[in-house]
Amino acid sequence: MRQHLYLFCLLLVGCGPRYSDIPTFSADRKLLQLVVETPAGTNHEQRYNPTTDTFEPRRVAGLAAVVEFLPAPGNLGFIPGTSSPNAPQDHPLPALLLAESQPTGTVLEVLPVALLTLDIDGVLRPVVVAVPARPSQRILPQATDWTSLQRTHPSVRPFLDLWFRNRAPNTRIVGWKDEKAASQLIRQWLR
Repeated sequence: MRQHLYLFCLLLVGCGPRYSDIPTFSADRKLLQLVVETPAGTNHEQRYNPTTDTFEPRRVAGLAAVVEFLPAPGNLGFIPGTSSPNAPQDHPLPALLLAESQPTGTVLEVLPVALLTLDIDGVLRPVVVAVPARPSQRILPQATDWTSLQRTHPSVRPFLDLWFRNRAPNTRIVGWKDEKAASQLIRQWLR
């Protein structure tokens, strides 16, 4: 009977998680969570729409946006349960997960390792850079904080700088900060 109920639930629309309702920290291990919007390795960005609870192509001037540069170097997503204190809309805190490609809608426990601040057309936009909390999911196994990321993989930062500068026109790198700054910003953005 339980299996039939589960199958029935899978067929119903809305049985999956409402991504806007996912908590910032996992219930069991109290680790930061991240929702993947755009998998690593694609040029077609997706954005979560909380009104429809769906992932949709990011739009620029009404058209689906395509990054006219290299594919995403990590999984682009957001930290659930957060929203910008300065934005009129409910914008969650953007994040980049340095891991193998994950399907859109994947929710993972992560460790923040850095905070990247971008200036896009004169607007400051923070991005939390994270790695999977599970060691078996890490592609940079020694990188668990800002210091170890820079020590073991010094070319990651300039590579990400280059990618983000070419992802969208009029983008400038404002700066990088450590995992403590990322955690502090997450706390400021908690709903």
